[in-house]
Amino acid sequence: MASLWVRARKLFMKSRSSGLSAKAAPEMGSGGADRGYRIPAGKGPHNVGCTDLMTGNAAEGSFLRLYYPSCDDTEIEETPWIPDKEYYQGLCDFLNMYRAVGERLFQYYVGSVTCPAKSNAAFKPGEKYPLLVFSHGLGAFRTIYSAICIEMASQGFLVAAVEHRDESASATYFCKKKGDSEPEEEAASGVEKEWIYYRKLRAGEEERCLRHQQVLQRAQECIKALDLILKINSGEDVMNVLNSGFDWNHLKDSVDTSRIAVMGHSFGGATVIESLSKEIRFRCGIALDAWMLPVGDDTYQSSVQQPLLFINSEKFQWASNVLKMKELSSNDTNKKMITIK
Repeated sequence: MASLWVRARKLFMKSRSSGLSAKAAPEMGSGGADRGYRIPAGKGPHNVGCTDLMTGNAAEGSFLRLYYPSCDDTEIEETPWIPDKEYYQGLCDFLNMYRAVGERLFQYYVGSVTCPAKSNAAFKPGEKYPLLVFSHGLGAFRTIYSAICIEMASQGFLVAAVEHRDESASATYFCKKKGDSEPEEEAASGVEKEWIYYRKLRAGEEERCLRHQQVLQRAQECIKALDLILKINSGEDVMNVLNSGFDWNHLKDSVDTSRIAVMGHSFGGATVIESLSKEIRFRCGIALDAWMLPVGDDTYQSSVQQPLLFINSEKFQWASNVLKMKELSSNDTNKKMITIK
């Protein structure tokens, strides 16, 4: 994933230095699948489906993509990796690229990339699956970590990948009711997407203060996602404003409530720590290359009781960040840290 963003940015810088205009950029409609970019399939025994769930008509609602073990249905198409062009625009903002050029570059390189998860495929009943709530990193969104989520679902997990609305995602949206002034063809659906884009630091703004406020909201959004899935598990009806056609009733009694975890990458790793400190129903946490800056000082004072596994990559980490992890995990056999060289 990161290599695609780096390559797109390098191409953008090259195009800008050579005077490449938006008209000269690669044509929309080309796709990365033709260039060998593919999301890897899960290695587990289960086929994987995915579906989106959004509740409420305001930013305070929940928005997630659920990856799940599915019935085998070869007739259902795989789902696009990047679902809307607005996500390209948000990635351009996050990476400081001109939208006019960057959107075309993203469309050219990853526009036709699909995920090996069948959209709205029938849920595979008959088992109780452990639940994993996943939190994305800074500048990402619910589909970016599809490779990880698909792998976990193929191994028999339900994975609720939250799309955060704290302005740390490159882009996200909620659905609101359309006004009377909307075009007739758009008003037929009754709702419109209200987009929320990544917010950059303002001049003189302290990053730690902003990120701490964001991580608190992120933790609450993970807890809301947990509440939502458990409501569905108990048989309660949930109104999905996206009208995906997926039958959520099939998830009744499908969650193993004794095995609920929270997992995330980078900013999502910090979200894991905050979520554990605030919600005991999360039985454990997995923090992938956790970014420790947003974590509040009070969280270090023995407020995380559950088992926590830090998984770091050697090239991503730096000494002061690792020391913060050690501060949280020292003298606690329930907390471990490993680094992948």
